[in-house]
Amino acid sequence: MSKKKGNKLQVEAEIKEVICIKDNCRITVYAPHISHIAKPGQFVMVRTTDQTINDPLMRRPFSIHQVTDNEFSFVFKIVGRGTKLLSDKKKSGSLNIVGPLGNNFTIAETGNHYLVGGGMGIAPLYFLVEYLKKFSPSKNISVMLGSRTAKEFEIFSNFLNIDGITLKISTDDGSTGHHGLVLDLLEETVVKKGDGTVYCCGPYPMMQAIAKFCKNKKMNCQVSLETIMACGIGACLGCAVAGADNIRQDYVHVCKDGPVFEADKIWK
Repeated sequence: MSKKKGNKLQVEAEIKEVICIKDNCRITVYAPHISHIAKPGQFVMVRTTDQTINDPLMRRPFSIHQVTDNEFSFVFKIVGRGTKLLSDKKKSGSLNIVGPLGNNFTIAETGNHYLVGGGMGIAPLYFLVEYLKKFSPSKNISVMLGSRTAKEFEIFSNFLNIDGITLKISTDDGSTGHHGLVLDLLEETVVKKGDGTVYCCGPYPMMQAIAKFCKNKKMNCQVSLETIMACGIGACLGCAVAGADNIRQDYVHVCKDGPVFEADKIWK
């Protein structure tokens, strides 16, 4: 069942798979109406309960992680009651989902593609990689992913199965890959391969550091912001973040104006 709402849909999506590794989970749903029109960088709003229960009342926002024909998946960390309820969902159950929402990454027509993700911000980059491989097969795609430990990266192990890309991993504790910051990986890769476009999602300090690096290198940088949302459509104005023009108190709304922004719109 689906209901058209402008350029987005509300669907009752069948749950095809639920995988949880410690506190990190991935849910795959059958939702062809959404998966056929979704673009990398967009997100969905998911109801965590059925129609008879209103606690928690608000939906939860999740970036679209992977799209396969009629299905798509999203990834999340269990941090509260809503995400705990989602982690307890079972195969063949259903989820009420609104999407796709927000804008998408703008694919550069020239140069290298550098995808940089940290923590749960890794999630939307898988969809972007697959999109680039399909529509820009001749482009040089480098993916750099950072997490606190090797264990936290396990929910994103599907990146290891992608052919035709350069993949590098960093961890804060050195349990796998580079012991240090994901920015270190970007810096050394750019030195080796040259300028290009950076697509970034992760913790704000990480993205701000990436944005500063790109500004110094005169490289285009797109950042996908993550914040608390109540509606996902710009009605509640709860996802406002300060833009780069602090003198004018220039605020943007992540759900309506984003979630993808040019980095210089957020940080000078």
